[in-house]
Amino acid sequence: METLWQLWRRWWQTAAVPAPSEVLVVGAAALALVVLAWRPVRMLATLVHEAGHAVLGALTGRTLQGIRVHADTSGVTLSRGRPRGPGMVLTLLAGYPAPSLAGLAAAVLIGHGRSVLVIWLFALGAAVMLVRMRNLVGALVALAVGVGLALLAWYTPTRWLPWFATGLAWLLLLAGARTVLEACAHPGGPGSDEAQLAGLTHFPRWWWLGGWLLVAAGAVWLAASWLLVIPAG
Repeated sequence: METLWQLWRRWWQTAAVPAPSEVLVVGAAALALVVLAWRPVRMLATLVHEAGHAVLGALTGRTLQGIRVHADTSGVTLSRGRPRGPGMVLTLLAGYPAPSLAGLAAAVLIGHGRSVLVIWLFALGAAVMLVRMRNLVGALVALAVGVGLALLAWYTPTRWLPWFATGLAWLLLLAGARTVLEACAHPGGPGSDEAQLAGLTHFPRWWWLGGWLLVAAGAVWLAASWLLVIPAG
């Protein structure tokens, strides 16, 4: 019982809001990782991408059958339901914006002093993904992310957690933008999200890719504006 109480207190513990200079330093470090260590960062982005498909699929009434994340950093989310209609469109639409929107949501929470909660929420999300994984690589990725973030949130002094939470937010924001840019530069085959959306609607691939690019760029701009104007608490 005491451990549960400590966990609850840890979840809701507030932390100082990073100073703008700290946000810039952490953002530069995240950018370096996106450029120099893209494969592991893309694996994280894929995990969140597939989570976006899964969440919207569940919210639109589809039955989630399983998630797979592959060693080549690709992924797939399988759900059962109507093959056409708004539910399928929203499910396909949700993947690419998911990392950017998750990073933006994290930035808002960080700006309200909830860096600890940010890390716990992502750890919890990884745990949920682990339950739904249907291949070994995906399970190992979800397990590594979930356990790593949980240990970080539990053992790291609170004063350092805003740095880690801000780094995670930057990673998702920048990785979300890069994955969309890659999709624009190298369009996928018939099974890609944009190809399936083009087949289900009257809008071509470039329309969906352009929309995702606007969301990614807008999320980076909003998150940066939010974190760089809030004074450190």
